[in-house]
Amino acid sequence: MTIEAVTIKRLGAQGDGIAEGPDGPIYAPFTLPGESVALAVNKSHGTLMSVREASPERVEPHCRHFGPDGINGTCGGCTMQHASDTLYHGFKRDLVIAALKSKGLTPEVAPLITAEPGQRRRAVFTARKTEKDLLLGFNQAESHHIVAISECPIASPGIVSKLATIAKVGAAMAVNAEPFRITVLETLSGLDLSVDGIKKLDDRERRRTVEAVLGERGIARVSLNGEIIVEPVKPVIDFGGVSVSPPPGSFTQATAQAEEAMAKLVLDHLGKSKRVADLFAGCGTFALRIARKARVHAVEGEDKALKALDLAARNTQGLKPVTIEKRDLFRRPLMAQELKVFDAVVFDPPRAGADVQCHEIARSGVKKVVAVSCNPVTLARDLSILVAAGYRITSVTPIDQFLWSAHVEAVVTLEK
Repeated sequence: MTIEAVTIKRLGAQGDGIAEGPDGPIYAPFTLPGESVALAVNKSHGTLMSVREASPERVEPHCRHFGPDGINGTCGGCTMQHASDTLYHGFKRDLVIAALKSKGLTPEVAPLITAEPGQRRRAVFTARKTEKDLLLGFNQAESHHIVAISECPIASPGIVSKLATIAKVGAAMAVNAEPFRITVLETLSGLDLSVDGIKKLDDRERRRTVEAVLGERGIARVSLNGEIIVEPVKPVIDFGGVSVSPPPGSFTQATAQAEEAMAKLVLDHLGKSKRVADLFAGCGTFALRIARKARVHAVEGEDKALKALDLAARNTQGLKPVTIEKRDLFRRPLMAQELKVFDAVVFDPPRAGADVQCHEIARSGVKKVVAVSCNPVTLARDLSILVAAGYRITSVTPIDQFLWSAHVEAVVTLEK
């Protein structure tokens, strides 16, 4: 390891500053373009030692857990609290622009729909039992060290106000000193805690967990590895006026505000479409909203999520018919011939994207398509398949729901 004085030239895709070293690029977290800094360099990684000349875009971090002066973040939950809104918002929009450009796509990209502090309804904490209590927080960047938190500006007030309660439940479930994860989802009926990293609980540990939950207010459900341990009340989330009880650990959008923005873009593009296929439908984020205006065929590979969607649809008046299909779209995509009966297709795949499915959409000739993605790189690949088949991109909207991170969502609308 050597100490080197360098100038940061640009930001990389993960939000790290990039400097040119004698042996190639050096990636330095918590630095900004134009800054003169001292780095402890190990191969291509630089640890920030000091800022000799700061960028005018450097700002005071919002959270004391991020680190003093924003020079070295201690809490691993955020990576970009040290950047101004102007630089940060431009960075996220540019991630989408650069990914599209890499595939020869140059559509107009709308301004970023921004996230605000206190909006995150879903957070993943790391926990570990100690001799005295339970550590609850986030892993320090590039470390297994857990930074215990007492505040979190990105999380909703409903989660932050219950940190002590979450820790109490975690302490009741901890069977040894090994770290484990607690995914917290704020629902309309209370917090839904989904724990993984603990193999199993014996009868005594289960009773202890139940007693801990029933002795507190505001916990709707606690599950371990998908198995419900205690459920004082069904957790409920709202998808455009439709109440859904998601299965333990099921995917949900991280903020309700971003979800609403994405849903509006989807619904506006579908317009008067009468029959829509919602692929990778989850537990109904888009399908149940679409069903207010059109018949929907929801396809999803996860059985419990699909059943939650179906139950919600059956128990809500005023919806158009909703049909469901359990199907692994990576291995068995909806074929072009199957897609021809639909006016429009919406797809929102995991980070790996939907290239195999997009080849079938391209062959089908469906008039309207909406692509929703959390990965600009795989999104660009999938869009290039559709554009090559004659689809025209009509809008690209980047959306932030992972505040002060390098993750960005995007909604892209296309027409044949």
